[in-house]
Amino acid sequence: MKQKLKNWIFRLLGKDPEAVVVTFCTGDADLCRRMVEEVKQLVPDRRHFTVTSENWPEMRRQLKRYRIGLAPVLLTREPSALRRAAYRLAPRKILAYNSRLERHHLRFNLASLLFWRGVPLDRIYLRPRWWPGPKRERSSAPAGYRVLEGRLCDPGRRRVAVLSPYFPYPLAHGGAVRIYNLLRETAREFDIELFAFTDTPQAPEAAPLLEFCARVVLVEKPRYREPRWSTLLPAEVHEFDSPAMRAALVQEFLAFRFELLQVEYTQLALYGGDVLVEHDVTFDLFGQIARRDRTLAAWWDYFRFERRVIAGYGRVVVMSAKDVDLLGSRPPAIVIENGVDLHRFQAEPEPPGQQLLFIGSFRHFPNVTAYRFFTERVWPLLRDRFPEMRVTVVCGPDYLTYWRAFTDRPEPPADARIRMLGFVADVRPLYVETNLVLVPTTVSAGTNVKVLEAMAMRRAVVSTASGCAGLGLLHGFSAWIGDTPEAFASGVATLIGDPGRRRDLAEAAYVHAARHFDWLALGEKQRDLLRSMLVANPIRMEGK
Repeated sequence: MKQKLKNWIFRLLGKDPEAVVVTFCTGDADLCRRMVEEVKQLVPDRRHFTVTSENWPEMRRQLKRYRIGLAPVLLTREPSALRRAAYRLAPRKILAYNSRLERHHLRFNLASLLFWRGVPLDRIYLRPRWWPGPKRERSSAPAGYRVLEGRLCDPGRRRVAVLSPYFPYPLAHGGAVRIYNLLRETAREFDIELFAFTDTPQAPEAAPLLEFCARVVLVEKPRYREPRWSTLLPAEVHEFDSPAMRAALVQEFLAFRFELLQVEYTQLALYGGDVLVEHDVTFDLFGQIARRDRTLAAWWDYFRFERRVIAGYGRVVVMSAKDVDLLGSRPPAIVIENGVDLHRFQAEPEPPGQQLLFIGSFRHFPNVTAYRFFTERVWPLLRDRFPEMRVTVVCGPDYLTYWRAFTDRPEPPADARIRMLGFVADVRPLYVETNLVLVPTTVSAGTNVKVLEAMAMRRAVVSTASGCAGLGLLHGFSAWIGDTPEAFASGVATLIGDPGRRRDLAEAAYVHAARHFDWLALGEKQRDLLRSMLVANPIRMEGK
């Protein structure tokens, strides 16, 4: 009876009682097309209308006789007359999509305001622990740790420990390559205990490290679910704040009796120790972004705790002389460069072709920025000029998750000539098949291991200045260096068209790598550092 009454009222008002879905195409055409397709799948039993700026005058008249039950719109930063029309016609029926194609029903509440302002869906419900109201999401830290036994200890060896934010195997990114190789070199003289976070409860493939580590301690990484603005400490620090890891350090100190603790990466610095390895000088990286973007969010990220916490360490290890200048003299900073395994990365003859290679895990946001710089600003200058040119991109595991976290699109735009690869256990075959290696990094800190690998494989590199910073490469002699889209594209075009010059640059770069970046020599630097710091008494464990 109630439904009949409602139908009668709608007919009296000149409206069809059947509610329809009207999707307003208020942004990028491809995103709108995908939005329309998804809405039809979500609501298959309703009549659907699609409104565009071209058909809106006609559709406005046609829709007068219908009752709008759902009005999907695409939210963008640009103003839209169609979006304003949707708000007027169906203010409480808006199904909003963002440019990542996440969807949210707009209501008069904080969550809808945040979504409308562009906050990703997985972050709009985050609240600080001190928030007075109810919280949907809460941080959690898994308890306990596991110990894996490795190489037998030698009574004549000193014992050191290394704390890492991840398990450094397989060698899928530059940080893992560095930690793995220096652990192996350190083990020539010392017994090592490795403390590492893991992303899952399952144990990683540990056999390669257990060949030279005496013990490996694994702790599952906490799940941090609070907004960045809720604390002065960077979110990256909270993401590794684990009571289980603190307990493991104390208990393993008593069991293994290590004499020195080396901490890898700034985000672990609050655990305390003797040596802090600054893979990136973080305030340099975020300072570049703050100067470029000039936004409050960029400034907040730039306000780092890094300068304060490094003062608690006896030594700080950095990747280049530039990083020494950034940190100053307190505590003393020493350079142990990134390196390359010249026995593992051995060159093979270059095949004919126009194959380009970019390696950069999207988990590290400068690589996402680099990929966008190349595809949006450099690739259009090359694509039509070189119809046979192809690009291979190694994005790392679960790369779409990180792409969506760092960009405003659901995935990179499709291009038939760009091959996107996720996790690659061994990148050497990709170097073999390529003609030119790309490093289009626009913001960066530290030094890039992928450049060193290309040098060892005798493949010429086109890079920005930040992409090869700290490696001592010379433009036109051992690399092509260009910071603007035009200069970068010119380097690619010049070297692809001149195999002889390409070979000359690659050979000069190989000689430079062999002279300065062999892990055998860098391992001796690492052992010298540990020898100089070890004292008769065990390390202090306060604050761990």
